[in-house]
Amino acid sequence: MPETESLISLDKVSKCYKTHHIDAVKGVSIDILPGEFVAIMGPSGCGKSTLLNLIGAIDKPDAGSIIFGGQSITQLDDEALTRVRGEKIGFVFQSFNLLPTFSVIENILVPIELIKGKQLKGSEDRARALLKRVGLENRANFFPAQLSGGEMQRVAIARALIHEPRLLVADEPTGNLDTQNGEKILDLIKEFNRDLKLAVIMATHSREASLYADRVLLMKDGTLESETRVTAASTLSTGGPSAAESD
Repeated sequence: MPETESLISLDKVSKCYKTHHIDAVKGVSIDILPGEFVAIMGPSGCGKSTLLNLIGAIDKPDAGSIIFGGQSITQLDDEALTRVRGEKIGFVFQSFNLLPTFSVIENILVPIELIKGKQLKGSEDRARALLKRVGLENRANFFPAQLSGGEMQRVAIARALIHEPRLLVADEPTGNLDTQNGEKILDLIKEFNRDLKLAVIMATHSREASLYADRVLLMKDGTLESETRVTAASTLSTGGPSAAESD
């Protein structure tokens, strides 16, 4: 079960892209608990990705405050935000974002090298353990072009977890996958969420994907329109997600 003290707290957060006169996020307030799995749904252009970028310390709000792990990150400079991302947050994207000239094992180790400037002792052992966990231990020396879409996303998940983050930010992680591979990816994310007590915030268009979460937030025109709590999510392995109930 998630802890009761928030890992991330947003208070009346707004983001406007002034060059395009777009209010992407307007006055959003949410709390995400350690170990909680939250899905964000809504139509294209509703502000899901912008909200993920704010939560993931990729972007700064124009108004409101963001607290991460008890620390305000609202006014941090770019260098400090980079450190927060590098130490506390893992990212999984729809397009995988693997480096084509790096092998699978090298791709997984990229965050460690970006954070520390070098590999740390034991990093490769951890990378190989993560590869085994995602079922790709025999692909360590392959290159992305030699992998299927589902395999590339599993590598991306291992890469996102190599530095032991407290939060996983997943932006449409199944968007480029067929149904079967998408379910495998969601099963993996849920497994890590449960076993590592890893908080997950995921944007998705898929109602089926959203049912893997503990809560589903519906966005419309930059605001949070409603919240739904998913019941009996622990039954995923024995029959799939259950129906959701509105709060």
